[in-house]
This record gives sequence, C-alpha cells and structure tokens, in this order.
Amino acid sequence: MTTNMKDFRKIKNGLFYKQNGWNYVSLKGTPREVGFAHGYLLADEYKKASDVIKFTTLYQTGYTWDFFVESSKKLYNDTIQTAFPDLYEEMKGMAEGCSDAGVKTTVDEIIAWNNSISLLGYWFPHSDVMKDKGTPGGLEGGSAKDRCSAFIAVGDYTTDGKIVVAHNSFTDFTDGQYNNCIVDIHPDKGHRILMQSPPCYIWSATDFFVTSKGIIGTETTIGGFIPFENKYPISCRIRKAMNEGNTMDDYVNILWEGNSGDYANSWMFGDINTNEIMLLELGLKYKSIQRTTNGVFIGFNAPYDPQIRNIECSNTGMDDVRRHQGARKVRLGDLMEENKGKLDAELAMKLIADHYDVYLGKENMCSRTVCSHYDLDAREYMSDPGRPKPFQARGAVDGCVADSKMIKNMSFMGRFGNSCGTPFIVDEYINKNRVWAHLKPYLVDRPSQPWTLFSCTTTEHKKSRGKKTSTIKKRSTKRSDKTIRKDTPHPNVMKETAVTENEPQSVEM
Repeated sequence: MTTNMKDFRKIKNGLFYKQNGWNYVSLKGTPREVGFAHGYLLADEYKKASDVIKFTTLYQTGYTWDFFVESSKKLYNDTIQTAFPDLYEEMKGMAEGCSDAGVKTTVDEIIAWNNSISLLGYWFPHSDVMKDKGTPGGLEGGSAKDRCSAFIAVGDYTTDGKIVVAHNSFTDFTDGQYNNCIVDIHPDKGHRILMQSPPCYIWSATDFFVTSKGIIGTETTIGGFIPFENKYPISCRIRKAMNEGNTMDDYVNILWEGNSGDYANSWMFGDINTNEIMLLELGLKYKSIQRTTNGVFIGFNAPYDPQIRNIECSNTGMDDVRRHQGARKVRLGDLMEENKGKLDAELAMKLIADHYDVYLGKENMCSRTVCSHYDLDAREYMSDPGRPKPFQARGAVDGCVADSKMIKNMSFMGRFGNSCGTPFIVDEYINKNRVWAHLKPYLVDRPSQPWTLFSCTTTEHKKSRGKKTSTIKKRSTKRSDKTIRKDTPHPNVMKETAVTENEPQSVEM
C-alpha cells in the first residue's frame, strides 16, 4: 500500500510532509530552534492563512489586521516576554523561520496570529473602539465562541474500560481550512506534544493534543460567553500546561492562573496513568470540575454549570433543539447511552460523523448535527437572527479520535475536510450560494480524505518505509425511533468504533 506522503522536506531541527490533506511537521530543540523550524517548514501555509485573516478581519469588523497586530502588541508582548519567555522565543523563531523561507513577518504579527481567537472573539467586543460605538462587537454570524463537538469516555462505556475520545471543529471555512497541521514538538525541556493546529501556532487551538506524560486534551467552546480580563492569554496557558502538566490537576491550576476568560471552554482531559477523565468548565470567575473513572462527558458548546451559564453567558442555546447546542446535547447524550459498553476508536470515528437531526427527527446534514454542515443548512428554523446565516461557509472541517493505546504511543487518528468525508468544492458551493461569492478567492477545495493515523517520530530524521494508512468508510448512525427525544443524564456516552489496524504514516526522526 502506498503511503500517500508528498513533498517530504527535512532541515536541521525539523521535517515536513503532506498526507491526506494534512501538513505534518516534527520539530525538536530549544524554543528558538523549534520555532525557526516550524516557521521555515510551514511558511507557505502561514502565508495563505495570513492573507485570509487580513481579508476577514476588515470585512467582518471594519478594522485592518494591522490594527489587531498593534493591539496585540500592547496587550500581550510584555506579558508573554515576562511570564512565558520560552514561548516568546519560540514565536520569535517562527518569525525568523518564515522570513528565511521568503514569507516576511515579525514576532509581533506571529503573537497576534497566535492570539487571534482571543483578540477577535473576546477582547474586541470589550475594546475602546466598540465602547465608543456604543454596541457590542464581534464577528458577524458567530465567532470563535461556539464551535466543536466532542466526547470522552471510560470504564463501562468503552469496550476495554480504557479512555476513548473524539472531537471535531466547527469553524468558518476561511479559517478552519488551515487547521490542517499535525505538529510534533520534542522540546529540550518539558513534555513532548503531538497536536492538531493551524500553521505557526504554539498551541493547538482546535484543540486536540496528546503529551508524553500520557495526557490527552480537547475542548468545546462555551457559546454566548461575555466577560474578559486581560491577564494571561489562553495560547500560553494551555501550552504551558501541555509542556509542564504531569496530572490533570496541573492543567486546572495552570489554566486558572492568570485566567482571562478568553476562549472559555468545556475542557476534557484524560490521563492514561490513572484511567481517569475530567470535564473542566472554565469561565472567568467561575469554574466547575467533574472527574470519573467510569463514565462519559460530552461537549456541545454550552456549559452545565449554572453560574457560568447564567452569570457569564447570554443565550447559550443549552435547551433549544433548534440550536446546535441543544440539539447536540440530546444527540450526543443519546449516542453515548445507546452505545454504552461498545465505544472504541473505530466507533468513535463514526459517531463524530453523525448526521441525525433531533429537531426534525431524521438524518439531515445541517448545523444541528454532530458533524456540522452550515453550508447545507437553509436555517429556516434559526431562533436567533444574530447567529450564522443560511448556507454560510461554516461547519465541521475535521475529525480527531484517540484511545488509550494511541495516547500511550503518542498518536491519534485524524481526518481533514470534515468528520464524515463529504467533499467541499468551492465552485459548486459559490454557484449555489452566490450571496457568499465574496469569499471565493479565500476558500479552498476540501476533497474527501481518509482517516489517517499520525504519531511522533523517532529521534533520527529518516524517511519511513511505506507504512499503511487507514480509511474508515462512512456509515449511518441513525438511531431507532424509540430513542427520539430521549431524556439523557448529564454525563452521556456511546460506543462502537473499530480499533485502527494501520501503522502511522510518518517519518522517523
């Protein structure tokens, strides 16, 4: 079987290849060396993503990207240099690597890029320019504040009693089409990391990562979140946790220290050393923690915690099945209970690609499904006119799955394009939805791709022999009539995915 690896490149502290829609990089060394290799190898991808954000920020806010770079410089540069000097060095290296590869940029722009979610989705609505305007700001049609489906299960919910986790990312396609990097970081100090991310990010942001300490992390953002305080940015807090966290308690403490409320999330962590999973709902002033060795947690962009939901949020969609939050709260809960005892990696890949619409009671690829398709949704049932518009270029752009065995081996399964494998072709989309024609120069095709197993490389930079990748065929997860509108308990889970038999298609390092 062929490896499907393309454009293999190697430099002193890193290597790169393309595979099944992903850009894989493996990096090692000091923070500056890791950053330089990252920037040099992913410079072209960064340039494409940078061109898009320059368009979208002006189109959606009226302010140029340069405005946000300057704002970021005032907000973050001194803080990062003082509190996170290694991460500042890594981003400085990224700027140098990009520039050496012919993509001129600065450390200021790289810092703004790494904190664009915080800037656009959380700081900007509270900024002086928006206060002067007299209205709340933010990106039209929904910002980074509410996206992603996820679940994590253990104990009686899985076939072997070990951890199974799955996640996908709901984003505007202009942004999410560049969340196709698999980054292996082998630092000179701290834990090794394998994560999904955009190019030239010090953190995952999607989020999906495993560390050499045996911890996996993912999240779903909390929709309708309001407060913000400028302390430590989430980019640095979560990366510090990934580098230094030995236990899930360490993650809680690191994320809580200097919490800004930016990227308020329902974090899901799993520790294969204790076979325990955790749900951390992290607001600004409030947080809640649940943990178990026998249960499941689901993520659907609304918080269970009543203080976060009622004091720090507005209009979360928690109990509205017309909205994606309420619909997925029901659907993910049902799936977990219906598949109790059956969950494994193979089934998880099918469940994260689910298209059952609980509002209409049928298979229906739309905004309300676990694998989201806003681009196919007429939104005739939308209950909030401020949310994404009909047929907006938005939805799930990926899928990631792991089980305890993969986590132990520093690996996970990824599928890029979306979780279900449905292709997105720009010309076809624009021809059907000409109201979005202004996006055409900034969108790229996402053909159907297979699920692929990625892992960390070894310490030698050698190209691998042909190793297998796997493809998981799309199968329906339509539920039986007897489970429609079924009430489910807070922790929900579900099972039945096949353990992948493929080897990682990576290079040895």
